Amino acid sequence: MLTIGALVFLMPLAWMFVTAVKPAEQTMTMPPQWIPVSWDVAESGQTVFVHVDQQSYDAAVSAGDDSVEVNFAYQWVVDRGGDAVPVLVSDKVLNSTHKINAHWRSIAHDDRPVRILEPIEGIADEDLVRVYIYESEVMGFPHKVMRKDLVLHYDQTQRATQRSYSFAREIEVGMETLEKRYIAWDDRKRLAHTETEARFVSLESLRSSADVRWGNFGQAVEEMGQFPRYLSNTLILCVLTVGGTVFSSAVVAYGFSRIDWPGRDKIFVIVLATMMIPFPVTMVPLYGLFRELGWIGTLKPLWVPAFFASAFNVFLLRQFFRTIPKELSEAARIDGCNEWRIFWQIILPLAKPALTVVALFQFLATWNDYLGPLIYLTDQSDFTLALGLQFFQSQHGGTQWHLLMAASCLIVMPVLILFFMAQRTFVEGVSMSGLKG
Repeated sequence: MLTIGALVFLMPLAWMFVTAVKPAEQTMTMPPQWIPVSWDVAESGQTVFVHVDQQSYDAAVSAGDDSVEVNFAYQWVVDRGGDAVPVLVSDKVLNSTHKINAHWRSIAHDDRPVRILEPIEGIADEDLVRVYIYESEVMGFPHKVMRKDLVLHYDQTQRATQRSYSFAREIEVGMETLEKRYIAWDDRKRLAHTETEARFVSLESLRSSADVRWGNFGQAVEEMGQFPRYLSNTLILCVLTVGGTVFSSAVVAYGFSRIDWPGRDKIFVIVLATMMIPFPVTMVPLYGLFRELGWIGTLKPLWVPAFFASAFNVFLLRQFFRTIPKELSEAARIDGCNEWRIFWQIILPLAKPALTVVALFQFLATWNDYLGPLIYLTDQSDFTLALGLQFFQSQHGGTQWHLLMAASCLIVMPVLILFFMAQRTFVEGVSMSGLKG
């Protein structure tokens, strides 16, 4: 029964991993398709990956047809300096005006993208040009560069064409100059200026094979845009909250377990009672307090409270500290140690399993925290991974499940690896601190 229950709970996790390596069309098929496949057909002497509706294919096979409708993806490209540049075709007639996307870059500034602020036609290579140099997609600074240091780059992807410094450039070429280039069906939403067409092909020329889309992970990181920034913010919070929680909880737990002082047990009961207060009750007062302190829109509300201990962690460590023989502390006092030295050099080294459990609990809580960042953070550059994942889901009109699950896998994977690496210490720490005392 336990095995069956474990398998049932693992199903959503398995679905997430499988969906992460599928193409978009196979994520919501009914019945569910566990193994991702790809279809290809020979076209103009090359292998082209196409889209085939599985139900249409099964119906054609059952009916004994010799052909089935498939979808092709392609681009119109034109040669520019040896590069095949995608073209937005306006009218498929001779000598029409079409558009290509491009942007300028400055080789004198680490090949950063720039936006030209004044006309540059006809000026000499040694002349200075006023430009805006981008350090990110939206931030930059005005500057002057020499004309010879400016290089025109043609944008190949949709993401590149949507950047603020990309511009559409009109060209007048005939259709005989344009080349029709077939692309993989999976790349039609990634590459710039793609088109699709449906045609019937013979069943004999159509082939299918299992194909795991490992590229979904890289595409998910690219689509999220600020994934490295989200990861950096989350790691900073994890380090600060884990360090603050372990230290403050250990100090408080030591006072409740190893030092006798009047009213100690009554105060400890009051501390434990704070565990009964749900977070929504304190959410509004805490927000008002942090707003008065000017901390809204910063990371401070998410890590400063960790340095004031929490009732659960204090309880966990107190139970463990009580299992350490008091004779050790008394012998240390006879040798001249004060309470701080006893705590730091004797008790803490013996409490490593319990401290590890507290650190793991706090790391998991901070890594997966969504509500706290949602309440206190206002700037996207301060978002954590959990909040960035939600932002990634909501910024698209239709959810791209394969990319969303790929991003979710990247976020969940470190937690799973950490848990399995520290599983033994985690179980030992919980059993020694939670069941004894």
